Amino acid sequence: MKITFLLHSAYGMGGTFRSNIILANHLAERHQVEIVTVLRTRESPFYPVDPRVRLRTLIDVRENARPGWAVRLDRYPSRLVPRADPRRGDVPLRGDPRLWRALRTLRTDVLISTRVGLNLLAARFAPRRTVVVGREHRNFTFHDDAMLKQIGRWYPRLDAVVTRTESDRRDYARILGAAAPVVTLPGELPPGRRLRSSLDQRIIAAAGRFVQVKRYDRLISAFAAVRAAHPDWILRIYGYGSLEEDLRAQTNRLGLGDSVRFPGPARDTEAEFAKASILAVSSDNEGFGRTIIEAFGCGVPVVSFDCPRGPREIITPGRDGLLVPPGDVDALGAALTELITDDGLRRRMGRNALQTARHYDITVIGERWEHLLSDLVAAKTRAMGRADLLR
Repeated sequence: MKITFLLHSAYGMGGTFRSNIILANHLAERHQVEIVTVLRTRESPFYPVDPRVRLRTLIDVRENARPGWAVRLDRYPSRLVPRADPRRGDVPLRGDPRLWRALRTLRTDVLISTRVGLNLLAARFAPRRTVVVGREHRNFTFHDDAMLKQIGRWYPRLDAVVTRTESDRRDYARILGAAAPVVTLPGELPPGRRLRSSLDQRIIAAAGRFVQVKRYDRLISAFAAVRAAHPDWILRIYGYGSLEEDLRAQTNRLGLGDSVRFPGPARDTEAEFAKASILAVSSDNEGFGRTIIEAFGCGVPVVSFDCPRGPREIITPGRDGLLVPPGDVDALGAALTELITDDGLRRRMGRNALQTARHYDITVIGERWEHLLSDLVAAKTRAMGRADLLR
């Protein structure tokens, strides 16, 4: 098969980009794979792309790639990307004709679009003979009424919707009914042997964008209580974002000094998690919880708020991690302390985490993707054949 991925940016950092690049790299072992990236923001992708994967850019927004007319048009956002898409403002108006043309002239067996705004555009403009799969990475509850109205109107044109959690699958199935099949395929871990944590380093790790939903302010507050009793432990929060200055100020205000560190974004999060003994997740919401399976792949247990949706579908409490009531800072601190003080529990959970991680290996998830895509292509071929006969 020829398989095309439509990504907001193959050059960005984050779980959506990493997940789809891992899948594209895997599928390139047996298929012709292309990534069409709407935006190019840097010289090379943040995550490694297999050389067998063709990378095609629609809009190059690097400063040295912008002629004068493009700079002027960059002041205006896309009118093609739906207004309800929170990333609409990233796409400049000058990119609309290129995005529309790329979809209308696409020559591929399968198109996998990778965020809600792109899913809507793929449903509207991709050729009829192309199998179009909308891959959802965001928590369903993040969509406002305007976006849900668009989903209800256009998603029935998709050949399938793929969610990463069962909770999201149920919600999409409820509004789509029999109009489009909805399938759960969770996030995936890259192939190969992974580094394993010794679980004796006094390090708690966290990773993600520094935005409100991640609630690293609560994690820092919880860690302040932990550090009072265990001053030899440190917290490393990997990532970047608009709230970094606020988080640093909170760290200083609580007198935590160098015990809370901000190493910046991690190109290889698993390598960083292998240096830690606990992963902490403090989010209000998660679309899936990619950092959880990455930590499990290194044999690191996880302490997380029991937030919607991903953590409770990945973590088995008491086996490979601990779940605490959402937003309960004291409970988060107590759970971290439990794993710090109980070395046997921490190591037992670490061993179990390795077993859980096997379910998310790309060889397992990739096989499920291949079965799905093959079935969809076969069904589309039969349907188009019948349509031709009826003409």
